[in-house]
Amino acid sequence: MIGRVSTLALVAGLAFGASALNSRAMAAPSPAQVAAAAKAVQPKVVAWRRDIHEHPELGNQEVRTSALIAKELKALGFEVRENVGRTGVVGVLKGGKPGKVVALRADMDALPVEEKTGLPFASKVKATWEGKTVPVMHACGHDTHVAMLLGTATVLAGMQKDIKGTVVLIFQPAEEGPQAGEEGGAKLMIRDGALDKPKVDAIFGVHIGPGDAHQLNYRPEGFYASSDRLTITVKGKQTHGARPWAGVDMASVAADIIQAMNQIAARQVDVGASPSVVTIAVINMGMRQNIIPEDLKMEGTMRTFSTARHEDLVAKVQKAVASIGDRYGAKAEAVFSQPYPVTYNDPALSKWVKASLEKASPGKVDDNAALVTGAEDFSLYAEKVPAVFVQLGGRKADVPAATAPANHSPFFDVDETVFETGVKAEVFMALDYLERK
Repeated sequence: MIGRVSTLALVAGLAFGASALNSRAMAAPSPAQVAAAAKAVQPKVVAWRRDIHEHPELGNQEVRTSALIAKELKALGFEVRENVGRTGVVGVLKGGKPGKVVALRADMDALPVEEKTGLPFASKVKATWEGKTVPVMHACGHDTHVAMLLGTATVLAGMQKDIKGTVVLIFQPAEEGPQAGEEGGAKLMIRDGALDKPKVDAIFGVHIGPGDAHQLNYRPEGFYASSDRLTITVKGKQTHGARPWAGVDMASVAADIIQAMNQIAARQVDVGASPSVVTIAVINMGMRQNIIPEDLKMEGTMRTFSTARHEDLVAKVQKAVASIGDRYGAKAEAVFSQPYPVTYNDPALSKWVKASLEKASPGKVDDNAALVTGAEDFSLYAEKVPAVFVQLGGRKADVPAATAPANHSPFFDVDETVFETGVKAEVFMALDYLERK
């Protein structure tokens, strides 16, 4: 209880001053009050980020992270639901005045990546993923998303009596996708009522990346690509490595399939009309250097921006893989799973939200950003309620744009000063939406 009072007093006192607290002013918080509160909570946001970064957890395994989130939200006075969508957390803050319901979302999961940043709080964690022991790293910035949303929670809690409506904070597991054979992510959060208890009217999300620091960018309608997990299996005939003609040469099969995927993506569809990507990232075959194996498994991803292109590529990939298998005397099959739709930003909400973002980062808002071939299961929330998803630039000043490590790189890192901008963006989007006529 002592922790809750001190946290609220810190933020509320800096944001409003003692006289405003005593009078319980019912006016909407001003931009200056939000900025002061975001600045006050910045050291805690940095500390949260570093702690979470040093202790990353893979999708559906975010037990420590969710416990930390629940503890902090409860101390701030939020109504808290745990174990939503497996390890997710939902916090609800009811304002002092009646109104609409707005949601903000952060993802919690890390990736099976070995960190090479050299940071003093770099991850040394290992975990099990699909039967293998793997290194774990927050290589996509989800540690920063959680920390910023906790900072946002702190600011909003200090302004609770002046909030018109209700704010729902969604801390989601498994955005990067669950292990094969599992379910997870936004799909399960929605199933477990993240948007219904209470009923959410609109949702906003922020994703950090290697763009210019403090830059906020987005675009109306389709923004991030749809995504499918691609799994290719080939069953052939095992033989001695010295007698490839006596079996099915799986290395040749794999090479032909990769060439076919690249050719389909670049030569069989109009990439000018609609961008699309087919990538093979995993190849598993063989146990010894002199044995050609019977089985081959390849995994990858497909990204598209339209239903027509998606269906066309699925058909082309499946046909090409099957025909290559036939040519070698093997059985080959391509299966698509874990689909995410295009992340769609509501046009009217996209136009409206620019003013809120300008208050967070004046002169650094781009509302006509380029299409992003990355994918996000935030798209599933956007299918249910009006939504806007925004990118926050986080590249350090001494890192050239051309060589900045991208999300999912083992060298991915960010300028921590942008967290203050991210918190302000989330607070302004939430408060302005609730004040919107």
